Amino acid sequence: MSHPTTPAAEDVIDAPPKVQFETFLDQHRDALNACLDGLTEEQARRSLVPSKTTLLGLVKHATFVEQVWFGEAVTGRPRHELGIPSGPDRSFDLHDDDTIATVRDAHREVCQASREAVAALELGDLLHGNRRGPLPLQWVYLHVLRELAQHCGHADILREQVLRVAPSG
Repeated sequence: MSHPTTPAAEDVIDAPPKVQFETFLDQHRDALNACLDGLTEEQARRSLVPSKTTLLGLVKHATFVEQVWFGEAVTGRPRHELGIPSGPDRSFDLHDDDTIATVRDAHREVCQASREAVAALELGDLLHGNRRGPLPLQWVYLHVLRELAQHCGHADILREQVLRVAPSG
């Protein structure tokens, strides 16, 4: 399900660089969220690798990533105020109340908050809320895009495995 205002990549070839970055970010956000389409709760939680990585966990982790880079780095709000873990490993933890619907909704809400947080910023604007020190918005866009692309690849492989594996039990 695409964000309603996300143009196709070919439609932004001549657009300003910020619009291009935002288009690719939204496409990857949508793709990762869509990895849960048509799955059962059990399939979304199925662990097929030694790490904590599951399809539901990937979307939950992407929510954490959005909050770190757009909630913390852009707005300067600390992680404890944002209600997120201090490190990325815990962001994959699934709790009993994490469902496909709740995780997807949280991801969509955080992505919208991310869009709003950067709406008035330019690519060269420095963000002062990250522990690395001041970073330009362009660097943050590239970092988040790289991470989302990596996790979309993970999700593609896991989804293929989940849909091919017979249900346990």
